[in-house]
Amino acid sequence: MSLRIAIVSLLLSSLGLAEPLKELRLDHATYNPSSLVLKKFGWVEEALSREGTKVTWLFSAGSNKANELLSSGSADLASTAGAAALLARTNGVPLKVVYVYSKPEWAALVVPKDSPVKSVAELKGKKIAATRGTDPFFFLLRTLQANGLRQIDVELVNLQHADGRTALERGQVDAWAGLDPHLAASELQAGSRLLSRNIDFNTFGTLNAREEFLRAHPEVVRTVLAQYERARAWILAHPGEAVQILAEAAKLSPEVARKQLTERTVLDRDVGVPGEKLRAALAAVVPILRSEKLVAPGADPEKALSELLAPGPAQEARR
Repeated sequence: MSLRIAIVSLLLSSLGLAEPLKELRLDHATYNPSSLVLKKFGWVEEALSREGTKVTWLFSAGSNKANELLSSGSADLASTAGAAALLARTNGVPLKVVYVYSKPEWAALVVPKDSPVKSVAELKGKKIAATRGTDPFFFLLRTLQANGLRQIDVELVNLQHADGRTALERGQVDAWAGLDPHLAASELQAGSRLLSRNIDFNTFGTLNAREEFLRAHPEVVRTVLAQYERARAWILAHPGEAVQILAEAAKLSPEVARKQLTERTVLDRDVGVPGEKLRAALAAVVPILRSEKLVAPGADPEKALSELLAPGPAQEARR
C-alpha cells in the first residue's frame, strides 16, 4: 500500500498536482485581528471544505511562540512581527513571509504611572521587561540605541507579554516593552505611561509559512491568503463588530480593544503583498541582530532577508 501511495504521489507531482491536504494547521493571535475574524466565522474551513481539509487552530501568545510552532513543524502558517520572522530565518527556521496582515503600532516602551523616569536615557541600569524575539524586544533595542544605550546598559527581564505587564504594574520592573492588547489595557486600566513610541520601529505583522509546506501546497496558501483579504476588508467595513470579536477573544474591555484595533492597527495601506516597505523595515533591524549578538555564529541576516519574502501567493490571491 505504501508503494502505491508513493507512486500516486509521484504521478501527481509529475502532473503538477498535489494530493489533497488532510489537515491545515494555522495560528490565531490577539495581535492579529484578521486571524480572530477568520476563526470566528470559519471562512478558511468553508473555502477548503470541498477538498475535505480539516482546519486546526493553534494559539500564539507572541511572535516567539508562533516561531516555535513553525520551527517544530506544529503549524503550517503562523503570524509574527516581521523582525521575529527575520530572526527565525537567520537562525535556521525555514520559513517564508507570504502576507502582511497589518501595519501596527503595537509596541511601545512604558513605565508605571507614578514613575520618576522621564526619558529613555534615564533607564540606564534599570530593569526592563520584554519578550525576547518579538517586536517589542526589537523596539526596545532600537529605542535604546537611538538614545545612546545598548542591551548591556539595562537589566533585561525576559517575560511573556502578559507577564511583563503584570511585572510593570506590580513595580517589579522599571519599564516594559509592551505589546497590544496588553499595552492598551495597561494604559487604560493602570494608567501606565508611554515613555517612547515610534511606529517606524514596529516591523509590520507578517503571516509566515513553512517553506516545505509552501512548496507542497501553494494552492492552499493562496486560499488562506484570499480569506485573509476577506477578513481584512470585513474589519474595515465593520469596525464595531471587529472590536467586539477582539474583546471576546482576548478577554478585553471594548475600550481596550477599540484602542488597539482603531487607533494603533493600520489595515488599509502597506498591507497584503510583502514588498519593499517591509524589506526596508527589516533591513534596519539587521545591524541590531549583529551588534546585540542575537544570531547564531556564522549566521547571515542579510542572506536571510534576501530569501525571506515570498510575494507571489499574496499577489495571486488578490487578483
